[in-house]
Amino acid sequence: MDKIWVLAEQQEASPLGTVLELLSAARGLAAAVEAVTYGTGASAAASVLGEYGATKVFDAGDLGDSLPGPRVAAAIAGLVESQGAPDALLVAATYDGRDIAARLSARIDRPVLTNVVGLEADDGSIVSEHAIFGGAQVLRARFTGDGPGIFVVRAKSFAAEPSGGSEPEVVPIDLPDTGATDAARIVERHVEERSGPQLDEAPVVVSGGRGLGAAEAYAMIEELAKLLKGAPGASRAIVDAGWVPYSHQVGQTGKTVKPTVYIACAISGATQHMVGMKGSKNIIAINKDQDAPIFSIADLGVVGDVHKVLPKLIEAVKAHS
Repeated sequence: MDKIWVLAEQQEASPLGTVLELLSAARGLAAAVEAVTYGTGASAAASVLGEYGATKVFDAGDLGDSLPGPRVAAAIAGLVESQGAPDALLVAATYDGRDIAARLSARIDRPVLTNVVGLEADDGSIVSEHAIFGGAQVLRARFTGDGPGIFVVRAKSFAAEPSGGSEPEVVPIDLPDTGATDAARIVERHVEERSGPQLDEAPVVVSGGRGLGAAEAYAMIEELAKLLKGAPGASRAIVDAGWVPYSHQVGQTGKTVKPTVYIACAISGATQHMVGMKGSKNIIAINKDQDAPIFSIADLGVVGDVHKVLPKLIEAVKAHS
């Protein structure tokens, strides 16, 4: 395979962790890996993209108060026309990534494969893997038409490994007029306050579920996570109940995490939750139901009332701090 492009979303002049995972995967699939990025810090992020294998970075620049979807999709479509189509475009399964992929698909009349959890080269093309039925089975697919194949990839599907690459060539690209599709404007931004490591990057994640019984009990989850220098997570049930914000949700419709240690507290282990954390290196489950599905993937299981186990665990951690 000759060339793969990676859509390189960045935040505060630094590429998203998922972007680095995609660059690492792309290096094993194609002879050349290039990135398309945008935003005020795009040029500053180029050196990191080069370190992970990008030899060229196409920079769409600052989008102002426009939504990324219409303008970035139009820019990539123009790039395909002027530079020639790559064999594939890899996109992280973020809100903006999914929007850009969908709009680009319509512009260049090429389909999209979503919910990708694996990629491999096979006979000159890319075969993608997709978790279905809540991760119980894996489906394999490939494009049969002309490129580029657009793949929307879930976070933590690959390990981010630097290649030691040099500074890439940065090529500014034009943002074409998108007409009425670019009518929406961002009028205000809200950044959620947080402390400690991000949920999808933390080495330790402590998650709570419906079995906590009440929103106030989630304070134990936060305290233990802080003591372990980790991040607090949650099942969908307590997010839907309004106990914690959506940003804490782990699972198929939340974040995918692969920490060194994942502690599931009062989480029964619905398939949709387990698909988002079963790749963790060490899984510890605390649940009073000895038949809870979470124990089927746990490395260590504690059958007991979380309201009795967690205070003792917190006390023990404090004693050894």
